[in-house]
Amino acid sequence: MPITLCVLLWPTAGDADMLTAYEDDVLALVPVHGGRVVSRVRALPGQDASLPTEVQVIEMPDDDALAAYLADPARVALADVRDRAVARTDIVRVSAVPHRDRPS
Repeated sequence: MPITLCVLLWPTAGDADMLTAYEDDVLALVPVHGGRVVSRVRALPGQDASLPTEVQVIEMPDDDALAAYLADPARVALADVRDRAVARTDIVRVSAVPHRDRPS
């Protein structure tokens, strides 16, 4: 069954650019496992530092594809970079909320 993830990321202090570079590398692997990055946004400077710096919405075909992505040797090889760049990651399984037009 397809799954959709909302991924919230916080960098280690002063390493927002390293977080972005790391995510550039690992998100390139998502399509290899049948998934797609639906959206990837970054917080504008000057906002509350307790908020995530980057938010992604990722679709994967199923839990097996997600597990294969997480275990991908190219992704695992970057674990040391991730440990230096990413202070916190929250992953929430989500589903789309259908848009309903409001009566005028």
